[in-house]
Amino acid sequence: MKNIFKSSLILLCGLVMLTACNDDNDSNPTFQKPTQFVLNKPAMADSYIDLANSEAVTLYCSQPNYGFPCRTIYSVQIASMDDKSDAVDLKGTYDMTKIEVSASTIASTMTSMYMERGKEEADFPMDVPVYLRLKAYAANSAGTKIADSEIYSNWVTLSNVHLLYSLAPVTVPEAMCVAGSFNGNSWDTALDMVQVHDNGNIFWHLVYIDGDGILFNHEHTAGDYVVGYDKITVEGDLAEDIVNNDGKIASNNPGWYLVVITTSVTGRTINYNTQFLPPTVWMIGPITPLGAWSELEEGCEFEVPDGPDGDFVSPPFAASVPGGEGDGVRAYVKIPGFDWWRSEFMVYDGVIAYRGMGPDQNDASSFGYRVPGKAGQRMYFNFTAETGKIE
Repeated sequence: MKNIFKSSLILLCGLVMLTACNDDNDSNPTFQKPTQFVLNKPAMADSYIDLANSEAVTLYCSQPNYGFPCRTIYSVQIASMDDKSDAVDLKGTYDMTKIEVSASTIASTMTSMYMERGKEEADFPMDVPVYLRLKAYAANSAGTKIADSEIYSNWVTLSNVHLLYSLAPVTVPEAMCVAGSFNGNSWDTALDMVQVHDNGNIFWHLVYIDGDGILFNHEHTAGDYVVGYDKITVEGDLAEDIVNNDGKIASNNPGWYLVVITTSVTGRTINYNTQFLPPTVWMIGPITPLGAWSELEEGCEFEVPDGPDGDFVSPPFAASVPGGEGDGVRAYVKIPGFDWWRSEFMVYDGVIAYRGMGPDQNDASSFGYRVPGKAGQRMYFNFTAETGKIE
């Protein structure tokens, strides 16, 4: 009897739930654009807040009324001025009405704001107000923003915030890459530039530059470190070819260039002194007509291809070299002010390997031993595909 009663109760509950769902489906709730979005005044708003000894600032808000419960995405804006004219978005989003804003993020952002207003590191620490508000929008289950759902909250003030200088030192990049029409302007397949041996702040690569132009970056992403025409100082023998195309670094004489970037730091600004040089590749050593180690030997220049996908081709080797632990085939570009071997490279298993900051290219653990060559053979290098061969 007890089991019959429990079964009847479960069946009754199911019928009630089914009826409720049918009623909900019939109601067809309609989206409405909210007119009010309230950010509560934080409990600590009028207290002394030492960001250096705090983990987070906690904010609470009400959910905007979209006419029915839905997923809502929140982000935070911050300002340092009374009129909020310097407001910026903090990184990160939240999907709850309780929001923990990192104290270190507030500190670094506020430090940048005051530096932009003319403050210097010596002016810190300082006690300042911080202005915060939220931005919200409705989203579907995949997190995609629903059109016309964005709304801003009221501003709240943290009136007494102790701000230390909170910016990490600016340093020269450890890597540089370049993208352009030669690779479909893709950062994923951008060419990694090569460091000059023992000079980690200087980068080079052979690049095809056309009227569309190129961009540099510290990383393979369209993030915070994209370097366009406005951030470089144009130098070098072919500097007159280089023009600004809507922020990109373009050429009015499309073709190949040896691009050399010397990076340095002034204050908190990274400088990119960029030389645009003739795209000359050289062979050197026993395979040359003189059989010597003379830089820029006449008759040792490679042929330069017409387009971005062609091969640089060496003259025929004048002599054979055994490779292995003996003499091998050697190639380089000449970086002004540096010996040839600081920018040498060779092909191993069909792929170009650059010496860069690494050891001499006879180190079996890094590259393999010297590459052999026979009299009459040539080197072929494709600097867009980063491939090569000797035949």
